[in-house]
Amino acid sequence: MNADPTNDPMRETLSRWQAAFDGHRPDDMAELFTSDAFFQGFGPEVTVGRDAVRAYYDAVPEYRRAHVGKVQGYRIGEEVAGGFADVVFRDPSGWEAPVHLSLVLQREGGDWRIRAYHVSRIATDH
Repeated sequence: MNADPTNDPMRETLSRWQAAFDGHRPDDMAELFTSDAFFQGFGPEVTVGRDAVRAYYDAVPEYRRAHVGKVQGYRIGEEVAGGFADVVFRDPSGWEAPVHLSLVLQREGGDWRIRAYHVSRIATDH
């Protein structure tokens, strides 16, 4: 992560996201999203809203962790930002899922919230 994530909305948001994920805190995770956020995790369907986000992360095993790698971000004015990150989800059994994560962020009050979240699993068999 960057030395000063407050100047980089992607890094700042991903830092809070990773802490909530690794701590298995579905309520904290849901609060990172706008109330009408679009969310697509590993499932085939896009869901909408904090309740859907909370339910998704509540179902993730408590022992699963996320490692955030390379992050690329952009800003559009003072209210919109986003970007891409390489993330690897892991658990103690050796299970691993490398993904590309894309986020669209929106400033609400003084906080950046996730407006759109999309995960794309990286195929390693080609």
